[in-house]
Amino acid sequence: MTHLHLEQLRKHFGASVALDGLELEVQPGEFLVVVGPSGCGKSTLLRLIAGLESPTSGEIYFDGCPISALPPQRRDVGMVFQNYALYPHMTVAENIAFPLRVRKVSTAEITQRVRQVAALLGLEGLLERFPRELSGGQQQRVAVGRALVRSPRVFLFDEPLSNLDARLRMEMRAELAALQRRVGITTLYVTHDHTEAMTMGDRIAVLDHGRLLQVGRPAELYSDPAELFVASFLGTLPINTIAGVLDVADGTLLFRALDTALTLQLEPDILRITPPSLPLDATLAIRPEHVLPSSDAQVRLTVERVEYLGHECIVRGRVGERVLLTMRLPPTAELPPGTSIGVRFDRTGMFLFDANGNRL
Repeated sequence: MTHLHLEQLRKHFGASVALDGLELEVQPGEFLVVVGPSGCGKSTLLRLIAGLESPTSGEIYFDGCPISALPPQRRDVGMVFQNYALYPHMTVAENIAFPLRVRKVSTAEITQRVRQVAALLGLEGLLERFPRELSGGQQQRVAVGRALVRSPRVFLFDEPLSNLDARLRMEMRAELAALQRRVGITTLYVTHDHTEAMTMGDRIAVLDHGRLLQVGRPAELYSDPAELFVASFLGTLPINTIAGVLDVADGTLLFRALDTALTLQLEPDILRITPPSLPLDATLAIRPEHVLPSSDAQVRLTVERVEYLGHECIVRGRVGERVLLTMRLPPTAELPPGTSIGVRFDRTGMFLFDANGNRL
């Protein structure tokens, strides 16, 4: 198992900065998911590690040894792309065996290793088929098998599930995560899908505009985001955000929303840092599951839409004219549009961010 270290890694394309001083440690055998919007530098990061691009500055280390000067064929990296890139004129067995034939491995060893990988991936009965005769999920397994057959030091996945339908994508998420844990190869998995990030990785690294914003376990990033972007990006439902002003009056910490008469009294321990001065422009963020119905609440929400999902209802409404809120409620909730209900904010799910999106 390989320890991967990225030291002040930078990549510029002319005046465009794809990666900006990235510092990252990936532990031996770890499954790290790199997540972020399109254009944030995710795929560039994989290409640098694979040797398909050269860094502008910085270094990449495998087990403490710098590898940036090594050509791709000497890095021993297995990469799986979004489009699988299978050879259409080759059978499944020939596709999986191709990296070994290039390295002139003996025929007997190739046969043995192809059978081992096929058994691991459930491809034993498909070895004589061609890619056109396979489903999307089966083609994805073949692409993984071709990378796995070499027993690489590091696995790199570049959005390998994005071409699959929703049900198959869910099944393959579980299969890939289980496979990685069985083989124990250090893995970087790139995606823009927050669900993949939350369900697959040992840790998640969040990128935006080439900068690493936060690294941590899925539960840590969800419940303790360091920046507003991280809080907004992770979660099956977008986090509620309310622009306002953080102030203090008579010793009480207050948040006053800009677009409505909403004023909230806050406990001082909600702040992780002491603001330089008050009042201060701020954004209050709260996840939908922490907006709760309350019969005696001062905050009133007017229901605009209810989405029934079987196991829950998603309620969307307004506080005043301009503050939009989303709630998660049990499936038995009956709230026709136009209904006015009282809501309270569970402080355990509330976060404050300054004007730059940094956590307060």
